[in-house]
Amino acid sequence: MNLAKKVKGLCALILTGFMTSAGAASLEITALFQPDPANPSHNEFVNKTPQGGYCGGHPEYCEDGVFSIDLPLRFRSVAPIEALHDERQGPMFRVPSSWRDVRVIHDETGEEETVRMRVNGIGAAYTNKVPLPEGVWQLAWVYAPAPCRYGGVGFGNQTYFAFFWRVPLDAGTCSKQAQKTIDQSYDFAYRDMGFSYQLITPNPLKMSSGTYRGVMNYSVGPGRDFDMGDVMVPDDDLISIDFTLNVQHTMKVDIPPGGSKVILEPQGGWQTWLGHGRKPVRLYRDQTFNISASSRFTMKLECGVDYEQGCGIRSSNSLYGAIVNVSVSLPDGLTSDSGQPVRRMPLSRSVSPVFQPGVYVDRKPGTLHFEIDESFTDWLIIAKQQHYKGDITVIWDSEV
Repeated sequence: MNLAKKVKGLCALILTGFMTSAGAASLEITALFQPDPANPSHNEFVNKTPQGGYCGGHPEYCEDGVFSIDLPLRFRSVAPIEALHDERQGPMFRVPSSWRDVRVIHDETGEEETVRMRVNGIGAAYTNKVPLPEGVWQLAWVYAPAPCRYGGVGFGNQTYFAFFWRVPLDAGTCSKQAQKTIDQSYDFAYRDMGFSYQLITPNPLKMSSGTYRGVMNYSVGPGRDFDMGDVMVPDDDLISIDFTLNVQHTMKVDIPPGGSKVILEPQGGWQTWLGHGRKPVRLYRDQTFNISASSRFTMKLECGVDYEQGCGIRSSNSLYGAIVNVSVSLPDGLTSDSGQPVRRMPLSRSVSPVFQPGVYVDRKPGTLHFEIDESFTDWLIIAKQQHYKGDITVIWDSEV
């Protein structure tokens, strides 16, 4: 019996969004997933967005999983900042520090996944045309007001001071109070803005290949997502973030040389019958293969000799034949769609079971089991035909 194989769909997934509004401050975040044979349990995206802002200039202060990006906005004072002002009448920062979800949609299939994002740091430089009054701040801006936390860097001079504050999860407002009046002759403003963020991305091993697109919009201004108070007003009122996630899956099956020709025999070979008269109970062969997979896939059969009950073999005169039962066992790390280990799972023409990697499986051995049961074995022996053959094609398909 000749065994053929088909492997379809070397997988690639891209998540992108280009849905910016006219006049919005537009940002892009990109990430990549590639299975790593050296680290098969690493099933996460790698953020490929170029570091900007705080983490770009001071990467030593940004732990793993924290990234920052430039924010192309400028805020300026539209009224005097009075001495000992109320919170909203002076420098304050309230940013979207809670997790938010953005829906991403597959270009071709319409499948949906969710990316989660939160802002966990805010930075800028405050500027003024002339030096501020001496003692205007109780503490330098490098020292973050609660609930914000020290960011690790602050520098500048009398007319420019850059700072960065960390923002805890679900934080409220972080504000500074001027001890002396800053009137509009100082032209107090924020420039060189940026924020740091965290992402929670979907499990790429459970995502289909292809391109997903999505966008996150944040409003800017008094009472909005990025709220700097009533005096500091932005030059734009929307931040639009386009996401691009690129997943490059692996799906490969290798059958060893000669493995495409399967010979079905009794246990112990034919000599146990010919020499000792022990009638065969079944005819079978186990054929190993090596599989690499980082995405879902299905398996099914195509039959060269097609019987109603399944694939089979037959004699040269086509008068006699038998059904060949085909099943598969997969290596650890690959499970059925219900999460169970795959041990001798039947394969057929009509049903395509779905298999799911829990980790990236790299060249691990699996087994195809071919078997003719006792009733058909009896029939073949009674028929006394010497040669039976048939083609069975096993299809591994990652295009689930």
